[in-house]
Amino acid sequence: MDGSRTEEAAGPDFSRGVAITQAPLDGFLAGHVSGEPVLLVRRTDGFWAVSATCTHYGGPLSEGLAVGDTVRCPWHHACFDLRSGEALAAPAMSPLDAWRVEIEGDLVFVRAREKTSLPTTPAQPAHPGRIVIIGGGAAGFAAAEMLRRRGYQGSLALLSADDAPPCDRPNLSKDYLAGTAPEDWIPLKPPEFYAEHAIDLRLGFEVARVDLPAQEAVGPNGERIGYDALLLATGAEPIRLKGPDFERNNVYVLRSLADARAIIAATHHARCVVIVGASFIGLEAAASLRARGLEVHVVAPESTPLERVMGQGLGAFVRNLHEQQGVRFHLDATAVAFDGDRVTLADGTRLDADFVVLGVGVRPRLQLAIDAGLAVDGGVIVDRMMRASHPGVYAAGDIARYPGRVAGEAWRIEHWVVAERQGQVAALNMLGEPTEFIDAPFFWSQHYDQAIRYVGHAQAWDAIRLDGSIENADATVRFEAGDRLLAAATLGRDLESLRIGEELRG
Repeated sequence: MDGSRTEEAAGPDFSRGVAITQAPLDGFLAGHVSGEPVLLVRRTDGFWAVSATCTHYGGPLSEGLAVGDTVRCPWHHACFDLRSGEALAAPAMSPLDAWRVEIEGDLVFVRAREKTSLPTTPAQPAHPGRIVIIGGGAAGFAAAEMLRRRGYQGSLALLSADDAPPCDRPNLSKDYLAGTAPEDWIPLKPPEFYAEHAIDLRLGFEVARVDLPAQEAVGPNGERIGYDALLLATGAEPIRLKGPDFERNNVYVLRSLADARAIIAATHHARCVVIVGASFIGLEAAASLRARGLEVHVVAPESTPLERVMGQGLGAFVRNLHEQQGVRFHLDATAVAFDGDRVTLADGTRLDADFVVLGVGVRPRLQLAIDAGLAVDGGVIVDRMMRASHPGVYAAGDIARYPGRVAGEAWRIEHWVVAERQGQVAALNMLGEPTEFIDAPFFWSQHYDQAIRYVGHAQAWDAIRLDGSIENADATVRFEAGDRLLAAATLGRDLESLRIGEELRG
């Protein structure tokens, strides 16, 4: 998490009026009403005003990007409607407040909040009467929330194998693990949300199989839950190292709230930890555990952390950030044994470890789809409307393999925001609102006080083009193939990340 700060009141006090000419046409002006940040939006057909703080993590929308009638948050690329305040695209789910605008002579005033009606989908005979969502992660929750937000009135079941309600998973390896975010920040919605929206949330419910001909999800005890439309959003599971040495009680993975709680409990009587794997999760966990004062060792087979994803320059920068904070790297190395007190590397080196955290990647949970007979190729094959190979069945999130930007490409992306937005797209299509997933993939990673924004998708590249200075944390790193931009990572250039994201849509 970047932090919980909100934008400080700045600019003109709209309650006292500002000259119409101060507001740029087809742009917005940042100001406040009685100290609360507000964006004043001017369009050819009038003025609108919305709260200027993102409802996700409190990002300053005045530093974001206006595109048409929308504004994008600079921190995590949430998208809002500037006229109604609706949260159009994850990771934000809650709308902005809308404010009443009045024109008096040559002045424009913003004086009070006003209620606006968010769009709903009129009930249609073709709407599915029963929708079942399998998976309580990013995609599953986002789909359920969007269905009810759009006015879906049918039966809605959210079947989650997790024991905890849908939670803010990116925070588990960041502020929550570091001890700087309380647990009440972690649920995506409070418990009453599900009752109030008639979402049948079933926790600890591991679906045994899907019966496509009967249109039923079969529970662990044989219970059958019928559906007219089904969303598979089973996500991914952490990879564990083979062998009994890494099946000990003090070896952890980090995927769920229960995993994070267990690691936090282990820190209370620990001095040192070994993290196996220099993945984003592994390195974020390293930063968080250093914040708790533990001695941290990172063991990984590569010579530069994250080089495969972000190149040598950014990988070296991230390594340096961690080393400045006391993290010790053991690269070009492999962990081969753990006796409960020490990790042994392939070269014979032994590292003290009160516990071990595995950050060696995840694999998609595809067995339900495979057993059901859906088309699968390293992921559940879907089109851009998230429709799988069987009528009435959708897939979203870590398991979905969907068309990329170029004909013949197929992507499976393991990003939180991608999963949420795919869940939203699936929900809209279930309701008969034809919508394609065309957003550029986006994720962020936090290492101490340094955030990296990454937009696009580059499995391989011909060239890396650097603008700015990585060492000074003011840079854009572009990954290109031929004359085509594939992706970009930015340091300290949030607005540029948003602009590149718009360039890479479609």
